[in-house]
Amino acid sequence: MSLLSANGTPISRRRVMQYGGAAAIALSASGALAAPKRGGKLRVAKAHGGTTDTLDPATFENGFSLSMTFALHNFLTEVGPDGKLRGEMAESWEASADAKTWTFKIRDAKFHDGKKVTAKDVIASLNHHRGKDSKSAAKPIVEPIEDIKAMGDDAVVITLKDGNADFPYIVSDYHLAIGPAEDDGTVDWTKGIGAGGYKLDNFDPGVRADFTRNDDYWKKDTCYFDSLELLSIVDPVARSNALITGEVDMIDRVPLKTVNLMKRKKGVKVLSTNGTQHYTFPMDTRAIPFKDNNVRLALKHAINREELVEKILYGYGSVGNDHPIGRGQTFFAKDLEQRTYDPEKSKFHLKKAGIDKLTVPLSVADSAFAGATDAGALFQASAADAGIEIDLKREPNDGYWSNVWMKKPFCACYWGGRPTADWMFSTAYAEGVPWNDTFWDNTVFNVLLKAARSELDQERRRDMYSEMQSIVSDEGGTIVPMFAQYVFATSDKVMQGEQMGSNWDLDGERYMERWWFA
Repeated sequence: MSLLSANGTPISRRRVMQYGGAAAIALSASGALAAPKRGGKLRVAKAHGGTTDTLDPATFENGFSLSMTFALHNFLTEVGPDGKLRGEMAESWEASADAKTWTFKIRDAKFHDGKKVTAKDVIASLNHHRGKDSKSAAKPIVEPIEDIKAMGDDAVVITLKDGNADFPYIVSDYHLAIGPAEDDGTVDWTKGIGAGGYKLDNFDPGVRADFTRNDDYWKKDTCYFDSLELLSIVDPVARSNALITGEVDMIDRVPLKTVNLMKRKKGVKVLSTNGTQHYTFPMDTRAIPFKDNNVRLALKHAINREELVEKILYGYGSVGNDHPIGRGQTFFAKDLEQRTYDPEKSKFHLKKAGIDKLTVPLSVADSAFAGATDAGALFQASAADAGIEIDLKREPNDGYWSNVWMKKPFCACYWGGRPTADWMFSTAYAEGVPWNDTFWDNTVFNVLLKAARSELDQERRRDMYSEMQSIVSDEGGTIVPMFAQYVFATSDKVMQGEQMGSNWDLDGERYMERWWFA
């Protein structure tokens, strides 16, 4: 007899044994895994969160914000645990032959205040990120929208300036939450009202957020926890101790230097997923000396990627090649030569820049990514052999994203990645977009980006995206030394399905919908 999860998919006996006693509790007398039961408060410690956080999805920038938005809100589409796109607020969608016009059918759902979700709400929510005055991080991915109009209350027609075969993926972005429209066609996000599985009870920026299950949620076989408590615990030791002592039920970003110790703790299980998460060192290409591409190349050759994967990721990842497209993605440029640690090449590029010895400041904090401070120290040591002195600046964890990232010319950063190449490039590498954290502007790249987006021939798109990865790697302002697995830990009482999403941490940050207590 095979075991089945709540959605009917087979569960291997090895998986059951991995859960140990907790899984045994869930087994019925017949040997089948019992369906998830509702109940309990899930307490989660997140490695992010700051006093500048808000409820406006246009400002969301960290893991704490992601948990909040996926608890509170729905989006037109969502990426499932199998990596496939499926409808959320959109019951279905269809495109014109040139992929310029998309029609989304809105499902029958309600906001937390009982108001029915309509096309007006979808239009107001998307328009929040559009327009010349928008400061939204999602502005670049909605910039191609030429027009949005309603077809009655239950359908929205979106017309793009150019075709985009990936557009249904775009509207799953965590900024593009659907909120209730006011009479003036705007959304008042400060009310914290959404159409998601949990209602907001309390939000204390940089400290905590509390939620209660939305019993009127349209997804009937999800959201098993009665309530959700999110805590911002940036310090990795404090976060780990909170799980070990039972103060919380789960944590993200397990400190990898102690991951083997964590695995041996009774009542704790450590889990990991592969994805597109990557750790970076962006350089402000407007600033001296980073304005010179030879300096950027010298720094790219001065970092020991294999050492970082071994000593920072403890093997939970792979080397990067100074572009953001992961090996498992459709248009990954597999033929692009892998950049390696080469002090002599680094010196060569310094000489071409007219520099004998280079000194640069590098701002780091572990809120940038787990182990960022240690990674900076390793970079400092490897660069010294290339005649580069890195002046390591240890920044406070609190306020790092508002005071350091995109403020200091050279710093540590992480990206969760995006499901498509266009989405990732449009968010962080296109000319003038808010999250282009190197302020890089390359004419050929920008032309290719626009052309690839509307190209429907897959092989031609592949060639374009391969060329773009080469341009970013050789000329861009971002050092991408490593791709990191998501590593997290839970109490053995917290149960997961057979398959977990890898588009974000913690089952695509949908754990509050998909997981349950044994």
